[in-house]
Amino acid sequence: MHDTLPLLRATDFPVPRRRRLTTLQVNLGYRCNQSCTHCHVNAGPKRTESMADANIDLIPAVLAARGLTTLDLTGGAPELHPRFRDLVAAVRALDVTVIDRCNLTILSEPGCEDLADFLADQRVEVVASLPCYLEGNVDTQRGKGVYQRSIDGLKLLNARGYGRSGGGLALNLVYNPGGPSLPPEQVGLEAAYKRELHERHGIVFNRLFTITNMPILRFGSTLVSKGQFGDYMRLLKDSFSFANLDQVMCRELISVDWRGHLYDCDFNQMLGLNMSGPATLADLLDKDVAEQPVRVADHCYGCTAGQGSSCGGALHEAAMERAA
Repeated sequence: MHDTLPLLRATDFPVPRRRRLTTLQVNLGYRCNQSCTHCHVNAGPKRTESMADANIDLIPAVLAARGLTTLDLTGGAPELHPRFRDLVAAVRALDVTVIDRCNLTILSEPGCEDLADFLADQRVEVVASLPCYLEGNVDTQRGKGVYQRSIDGLKLLNARGYGRSGGGLALNLVYNPGGPSLPPEQVGLEAAYKRELHERHGIVFNRLFTITNMPILRFGSTLVSKGQFGDYMRLLKDSFSFANLDQVMCRELISVDWRGHLYDCDFNQMLGLNMSGPATLADLLDKDVAEQPVRVADHCYGCTAGQGSSCGGALHEAAMERAA
């Protein structure tokens, strides 16, 4: 695999500063039941990295100490961590919002047959990956049969009340482009997803998040192999929007890796770019991060290109919602 960090270190990207911390995004490990071509984590079935019990037990304490409102769980497939359910239950008891970044096929894995029931019982917000509403496009990016298993997973969630108006169980989908291009406009694509998934399968959901592919790890290596890395970086830089800097997720979120180390975002985590200031999860028990500068490199242009991109979708749409 090609290491893209040397191609990204030198940068003229403007350095944002942090605001008050609201969200802890925790990567519970890199084990996953899928191996997707766009995956910036390089997760897969053969990965063994997994967060230790000591750090799992620290998470609720940090959330309480810092007065945080959201725990965002990711991986790999975060549900494959043996303490996933213990952690979710402990955090929900604090009345903190829990987001599960779910690949949908995990819901039909052996041993996970009751996972949809658990998520609904705990009122966990599900953010589910579905890179297209067409079978061929999904299976090309994620593997044969993934589309149908994803549809089956969405039906399971719908049957438990997810995605239904007024039900209080949020089901949001995530779109990533299949190659080196920016995502289409989020509002229009969301309308198409809702129409197509409902007409084809009777599926409903709340929001669609469009996320730009980052030129790191598996996706970045593929760009290098195909001779597309330079062109993709030019696209990101030419599409830079200064207005998106105010909404980038690194202003209010800290990313935690499976070892308990801290980063300004999930992408910096994958590049090994530790945040300045607090170094570990335990440090957050008594250290604030407001006003700290964010570590940047050229991949940061991915979050600010076009309509912008974050773990909550297009930054332009987020700005409009805040203004409203």
